[in-house]
Amino acid sequence: MTQVSSSTLAPRPQVLCIGSVLWDVIGRSPAEMRRGSDMPGRISRLPGGVAMNIAMTLARFGLSPSLLSAVGRDAEGDELIAACAHLGCLTDHVYRSEDLPTDRYMAVEGGNGLIAAIADAHSLEAAGDKILRPLTDGTLGSAVAPYEGPIALDGNLTLSLLGQIAADPAFAKADLRVAPASPGKAERLRPFLTQTHGTLYVNLEEAGILCQEAFTDSETAALALLDRGAARVLVTDGGSSASEASIQTRDAITLVPPRVTVARVTGAGDTFMAAHIVAETRGDDRKSALAAALQAAATYVSGEPPL
Repeated sequence: MTQVSSSTLAPRPQVLCIGSVLWDVIGRSPAEMRRGSDMPGRISRLPGGVAMNIAMTLARFGLSPSLLSAVGRDAEGDELIAACAHLGCLTDHVYRSEDLPTDRYMAVEGGNGLIAAIADAHSLEAAGDKILRPLTDGTLGSAVAPYEGPIALDGNLTLSLLGQIAADPAFAKADLRVAPASPGKAERLRPFLTQTHGTLYVNLEEAGILCQEAFTDSETAALALLDRGAARVLVTDGGSSASEASIQTRDAITLVPPRVTVARVTGAGDTFMAAHIVAETRGDDRKSALAAALQAAATYVSGEPPL
């Protein structure tokens, strides 16, 4: 038996976050690591997934994010739903299945950054467009009365589902914000290059994959993505630079991130995206919004409290 949880008394979300909601299992060591390393460190289990990371950051900034995802009706799923609520993320529209287990992500980080990671988002992929029902059945919107607020999409969704979203009239009026879950899934964002709809958040490597060429700086990559059909893009290049560009202005603005000591990397891009959405929601101009996003990401990777 499957169902979408709902509540007629649920608060109206300010931002919808569609994509992976799972458990992050992260092993961290302060030492530099390489293939085959066996180091002392700490292992943590926290709510994660691109959509969840974005939602948590939005909630920390005082917004009411609502999750559209797939979570199993197993013990791990029940714990995860409870953790989401505790963190201020609405789960009234999460698709829950008796047949699909709760997804997980596992990563190892060393003093020299991310060493390796595996994302097990098979249940999200298997659920498919069932997670979108609230946006098509009239609960939050439909093809004749589309949802008009901001929507954060993550690249853990399948290519076919992302393609469906890019072309579906139910999403035509939404402020779509889209990010790949990893460089390996960057190709899934191609529908948003052909539909000229939405804002893409990618790093330099992901921009290169989408454009099928190598870039040495974020500004060149951002303008190249516009040439490929993107409506608006934000490209980050680690601690070197970040650029924002859109077809409306045909120019790019570029800033250098604050310099910090890196204590963690998993979730940094999601924090950047969420902070940028928050900044624009409160009315910041292009430069101020980019600066705010870079500061939030720098604070996050430094290991300091986010607020």
